[in-house]
Amino acid sequence: MKTYMAKAEDVKRKWYVVDAEGKTLGRMASQIATILRGKHKPTFTPNVDTGDFVIVINAEKVVLTGNKLDDKLYRHHSLYPGGLKETPYRKLLQTKPELAIEEAVRRMLPKGPLGRKMFKKLKVYRGPVHNHEAQKPEVLELKY
Repeated sequence: MKTYMAKAEDVKRKWYVVDAEGKTLGRMASQIATILRGKHKPTFTPNVDTGDFVIVINAEKVVLTGNKLDDKLYRHHSLYPGGLKETPYRKLLQTKPELAIEEAVRRMLPKGPLGRKMFKKLKVYRGPVHNHEAQKPEVLELKY
């Protein structure tokens, strides 16, 4: 019995569109990360990017449960002394809802060059309009 190892040039990629309206941020992000990584395919290979493209629409309508809107903080550092910046998720979802989804998904992907390549296949849009109609994306219903 032989183990199948996918090659980068043999990977067939599909495009999926996900509507984030009313979806919980973390549960949605984990399923999107699985699709970007390619773990939903029988040809999954850990060291090859076998994942598909994902388009997320209605990013401003994503939901956080409990008190996370006020308690959870988005943190980044300017790399200067005292340069830690903190933003509550309530403000982040009002100003940059795309960033909230992108960060949640990015942190669930592998670290390093392969993870950065997988992350580039994620496209997030604030409203219901996206400019990827030419790729004929399929609507993906997330399960949870």
